[in-house]
Parts: sequence; C-alpha cells; structure tokens
Amino acid sequence: MAELLNNPNLMAKARSELGKVVGKEKMVEESDISKLPYLQAVVKETFRLHPPVPFLVPRKTEMKSEILGYAVPKNAHVLVNVWAIGRDFTIWSNPNSFVPERFLECEIDVKGRDFRLIPFGAGRRICPGLLLGHRMVHLMLASLLHSFDWKLEDGLKPEDMDMTEKFGFTLRKAQPLQAVPIKP
Repeated sequence: MAELLNNPNLMAKARSELGKVVGKEKMVEESDISKLPYLQAVVKETFRLHPPVPFLVPRKTEMKSEILGYAVPKNAHVLVNVWAIGRDFTIWSNPNSFVPERFLECEIDVKGRDFRLIPFGAGRRICPGLLLGHRMVHLMLASLLHSFDWKLEDGLKPEDMDMTEKFGFTLRKAQPLQAVPIKP
C-alpha cells in the first residue's frame, strides 16, 4: 500500500484493472487473482523491493566451497541477503524504483525457482507459509484497492512520504504508513 500511495498513477492502474475484471458491485474473490496480471506484478515488485525478511534463515555449509571466487570454509554460517539481491544493478534496471511493469510479460515468480526473486527462500527449506502468504497478500491488496479509495493522513503528499525502512528480523517502514480509507 505504501508504494501504491507513493505512486498514485500506479494505484490508479491497479484499481482500473480491478474494475474491469471484477466490476464495481462484486467483491474480489480468490479466483479473480489469476486474471489480474498488473496486481500480480505490483505484488512481485513489492516483494523485490521490500522482502518480508531481509536475510533468509542462515545455512551452514557442509563442505569447503568456492562461490564466485570467494572461499567458503566448511561449517561456515551463510546468510542470503534477499534485500540486496532485489536492489542489485547487475540484475535489475533502475533497481531502487518501484516499477511493477518489469514483471509484466515476465516468467519470474516468488516461488523459489528464480534466484533473482526469492523473498520466501528456495529449495527444501523454502518458507512453509509461502502458498498461504502469497495467496493472502494478493487477495488482501486487491480487496483494499477495490473496496476503498485511499488518501494519506493529514494532507501528506505522495512525494513527501518517508519510504525509509527499518531493518530487523523482518523489514518494515521506519515511519508507519497512515492512510485513510474513503468509501468510493
């Protein structure tokens, strides 16, 4: 929601898609999500820029290895910095900007098959809540966008929003988002 409120034109685009696919009178249903490619792109872009956890659960190496010229000793604890991968200039063009369109006509997903976007991890130790979380994020965002118009609290303008993040076990906004729903 913060990225969409910070980019009102992108929010309008997502809401327009919802209006065309779902209609104005009907509630968003889980079966509608597969027909909302722009909304799906918004969620992927959000996970790229703001992964739920900045570092995946640590792994311990079973043997001495070399990765991209770096020696990794046996029993070393290895952390995967998902936040940095999402902002890597060698992988993403304009990596610090919120651009959902980069995921349209693109097969990259968050299910651990493409290491450019792994907010839930990958392999045998992928997050067990991936399917439920993925489904709920789409449905919740679609429902919020479809059911209400949104404005920032206290006349704040999108360009004045503080989008800095606070790092911890989870990643969150340093300044909590304060938005006001308005019934359309």
